[in-house]
Amino acid sequence: MSIDPALRRLALNTLLAAFPGTTAPGWARDLLADGLAGHTLFGSNVADPEQLARLTAELRAARPDAVIAIDEEGGDVTRLGHRTGSAYPGNAALGAVDDPGLTREVYAAIGHELAAAGVTLNLAPDVDVNTAARNPIIGTRAFGAETALVARHTGAAVEGLQSAGVAACAKHFPGHGATVTDSHLELPTVDEPLSVLRERDLPPFAAAIAAGTRAIMSAHIRVPELTGDAPATFSRAALTGLLRGEYGFTGVIVTDALEMRGAAGTAARAGAAGAGGGRGTEGAAGGGVPRAAVAALAAGADLLCVGAVVDRELVEATAGEIAEGVRDGRLPLERFEDAVERTRGMAGENAARQPAGRGPEACGLVAARRALLVEGDVTAMRKALVVRLVTGHSIAEGRVPWGLRPFLGGREQIDAVAGEVTPESLIARAGGRPILLVGRRVHQGEATRELARGLAAAHPTGVLEMGWPSAWRPAGVRAFLVTHGASLVSARAAAEALWGHPE
Repeated sequence: MSIDPALRRLALNTLLAAFPGTTAPGWARDLLADGLAGHTLFGSNVADPEQLARLTAELRAARPDAVIAIDEEGGDVTRLGHRTGSAYPGNAALGAVDDPGLTREVYAAIGHELAAAGVTLNLAPDVDVNTAARNPIIGTRAFGAETALVARHTGAAVEGLQSAGVAACAKHFPGHGATVTDSHLELPTVDEPLSVLRERDLPPFAAAIAAGTRAIMSAHIRVPELTGDAPATFSRAALTGLLRGEYGFTGVIVTDALEMRGAAGTAARAGAAGAGGGRGTEGAAGGGVPRAAVAALAAGADLLCVGAVVDRELVEATAGEIAEGVRDGRLPLERFEDAVERTRGMAGENAARQPAGRGPEACGLVAARRALLVEGDVTAMRKALVVRLVTGHSIAEGRVPWGLRPFLGGREQIDAVAGEVTPESLIARAGGRPILLVGRRVHQGEATRELARGLAAAHPTGVLEMGWPSAWRPAGVRAFLVTHGASLVSARAAAEALWGHPE
């Protein structure tokens, strides 16, 4: 079926695509020239600041007002620092300090780095209230578990980013903090009354709107009282009724990646027109992503993140499905034109953007030092054997290095899986040295808890917690440190406390 060229161009104007590698392939540039709104950049697109600036210049050469987006939250979710770890502590660390002025300064510094590299939209800050301690996808990405704290830091973060000329995107509406499953892998449900969301999850979004955030990202989560059986991304009640109507948001509604199971998988099960596909997360031509795009636009979204695994075929299929949705009535023309107008408004802001001035002095390490919690006698750890507890990573984080290895200063570190080693074997390996366990959410796994307890009861042991913290402490532990995140600067701050300033 042929697609009207004008309608295809308009449909492309609602899409954020992506591509692999550190240079833009021809199809990615061609689609920009054809009307594609822009691209989202991932860690695989970033080698260093100079390369990133060259890459964004390539994209702007194809479309000068292109939306160039990135997920740069600092902390555990970083694209600028994906090879080494972030130069900025994440939200949990900033919330632990609870100095909104510092949060504003850190986000301004991030914004200036992004602006200098040619990025125009930061898919941050995460403004979820992390009320589920076992939340597998938010955790240290949140400023905290208390609504008022998250709200005041949300406003500061938005102001800081946008002071550098980079658009902020508060996420994940209407709140991902109470979930115990990962929307990359399935559709989480928050089975709470809307009154609970109004008190617990929504105030940070109101703070973001009050601070002038240019974008808000929808969550692929189900809230039965609000969204029925669909995720918020497909819910007109959530996006148009609640976010636009009640909260008065007039900026751009951006979707989380449509390739995620919480979106594409849901669209594929819905049995809408255009069934087919099966590549990746139902992303082939006519599959889940194209149908999800139509449903999201109809609900009130404006700018659609296709995902990380994208090619020309998928973008064309999605644009074609959007055009077909306009023709067959699934996507009302007025709603479609409204989305196009909003994305063009963001593009117009990009075209008018002036080069950022000099950014603030480096503040990441200062913030990480202030966020560090130290209990007990750290001097007992001066000559410790460092045991890093191997953990997985979320899709949002990716394989970012973490831990103390860059700051060991000649000390020995081994990596260990908690269920595969015993306290006795580690004590034998230490050979009289104390042992420092380094982990993320040490308290949450039975094997890691038992290992820490066994070591602390029998041997001089310290624990460095670099994940979402808790009140748990193993009996007999000599020292316990909490960084509130696993960024590179958080690791450095911990190393300074343990062993003095690295050379």
